[in-house]
Amino acid sequence: MQRSIWTYPWDIQDVGLPAFLRDVTERAGLDMVSLATSYHAGRFLQPRSPRRKAYFPEDGTVYYRPDPMLWEGAPIRPLVARNLEEGGDMLAALCEAREQGGPAVSAWTVCLHNTRLGMLHPGEVTRTAFGDPNLYALCPSSPAARRYVTTLVRDITSGYQPDRLELESPNFMGFAHGYHHEKDGVGLLPEEEFLLSVCFCRHCEVRASRAGVDSVGARRAAQRFIAEACERAVPQTQLPDFAERGVEAFQPWPALYEFLLWRTEPVTSLLAEIAEAADPATKIVLIDLPEAWAGGVDLREAARLLDGLLLCAYDRTPQAVADLARFGRELVGPDRFMGIGYRLFYPEMASAGDLTARVEAACEAGVDGLNFYNYGLVPAARLDWVREALEGERTLGP
Repeated sequence: MQRSIWTYPWDIQDVGLPAFLRDVTERAGLDMVSLATSYHAGRFLQPRSPRRKAYFPEDGTVYYRPDPMLWEGAPIRPLVARNLEEGGDMLAALCEAREQGGPAVSAWTVCLHNTRLGMLHPGEVTRTAFGDPNLYALCPSSPAARRYVTTLVRDITSGYQPDRLELESPNFMGFAHGYHHEKDGVGLLPEEEFLLSVCFCRHCEVRASRAGVDSVGARRAAQRFIAEACERAVPQTQLPDFAERGVEAFQPWPALYEFLLWRTEPVTSLLAEIAEAADPATKIVLIDLPEAWAGGVDLREAARLLDGLLLCAYDRTPQAVADLARFGRELVGPDRFMGIGYRLFYPEMASAGDLTARVEAACEAGVDGLNFYNYGLVPAARLDWVREALEGERTLGP
């Protein structure tokens, strides 16, 4: 059983590496660290930090030292965060500590979610059916974006050889993303929000047409859905079974339905290229939700191509966690990694008992690993909840 905690480089820098490692291994009882190696912007409350209580990371930067030779001629290139020069290379520090008996290391890598790069390369981002750019989301159909992601994975795994690399957002991102001060006065319904998330950029249209898919007809159908939603006084669903059926609910619109089925292809083929690019010494897993289909992810194919899945069980009851774990195990089979991720946020987790019940549910369902979010974002006392939950897990078996 692998037991890891997600964290950011500045978390380690602020408390110091020795104290951080003691917290992880001795206080929380964990044996792996999932460190952000490529990340987006945000504002982070820092309850643990002795230096500050809020942190604003640079947008769309990386937290490792890239190999310039790998990036020669690449149209999209990473920017190293100033944090690394100012506070040190925490990925290297963790890998060195691992060699001295410290915890295993996982590189938590955000792939296509990158506003800085989207603004620099607007021709490589996803676009709505109306041609509006989603500047926070590079498109998995874009050759330049695909090269960026595969090179990122090759660079991290060959240069540092972490035990694991966790892929976040190697897929189409949603329209409701959490961009700065998003406004929606219409009250978009789930199916309308989904259709605004479907990409019709030039790369998708070219790739779809090569597969014999009518992207023009699909675009027109999506435009009609969204335009009609914008004209109603109040929201009124046209697809009452969308939540249950997903893409299948669009069968009455053949061109759109065919396009929605096709959009797993860019993501699946990108995952195959990522697996090929990675150093064999590093296991590659995908972080996602069971509703990953909305982002064009075929979880069964992802499980086949990669070394496993790490499914987030946020806001789920113990029974729902158990169901999710069994769902994931059925996808990955008996020989590949199946992990569950938890968020330690209040009131989602209101006590050690809440966390213990959810951990026990996953372990009884036979998971291979547990991840906890996030070291620097929660009070230190919640590390004690993690240890208590894991002590219960250890009584269930190896």
